[in-house]
Amino acid sequence: MELIFAIALFAFSSGITPGPNNIMLMTSGVNFGIKQSVPHLLGISLGFPAMILAVGLGMSTVFQAYPILHTVIKVLGICYLLYLSWLIANSSSKMEGKKVSKPFSFIQAAAFQWVNPKGWIMAVGAIATFTSVNQELTPQVITIACVFLCVAFPCAIVWLSFGVALKRILKNARQQRIFNISMAVLLVASIIPMVIPNH
Repeated sequence: MELIFAIALFAFSSGITPGPNNIMLMTSGVNFGIKQSVPHLLGISLGFPAMILAVGLGMSTVFQAYPILHTVIKVLGICYLLYLSWLIANSSSKMEGKKVSKPFSFIQAAAFQWVNPKGWIMAVGAIATFTSVNQELTPQVITIACVFLCVAFPCAIVWLSFGVALKRILKNARQQRIFNISMAVLLVASIIPMVIPNH
């Protein structure tokens, strides 16, 4: 139980803090509301634990054998986040009577976990921290994934609800556009720690 509590604490502290997933979920709440953002929320909440399973049960071995693959995924992830930032900054709101962008689908949100630099750090960090070489790896990885699954939903709901609440404050198209641009800047800022190497 102590180990599960420690994993849950790690999952909550890393899952509730601002990052690409949460910023995009909040932006979706502002622009599309809860109902249309549910597939996005489910894609994150189910996609990330699935990624932990995949990384823990095989991908880490592949990355050890071919480190360049990890670098390639990281670069692709950063480029994709920059592209998403541009889309968010330039998206129209319903207040303007038209809608250029649409919310993430379940598949898009789940697939996004694989190019999310923060997601990789969380997944690898959790596996490295909470598994022991003295025990069988599979049940340990399944436990970590299950804990993240339980914690991911409430964290995602908080950020989506925050976005929906903000929607009531943003009274006109201009305010919503300022919000979208601000979120795009925050999304770019969330990439910076992934780009700057640790010394």
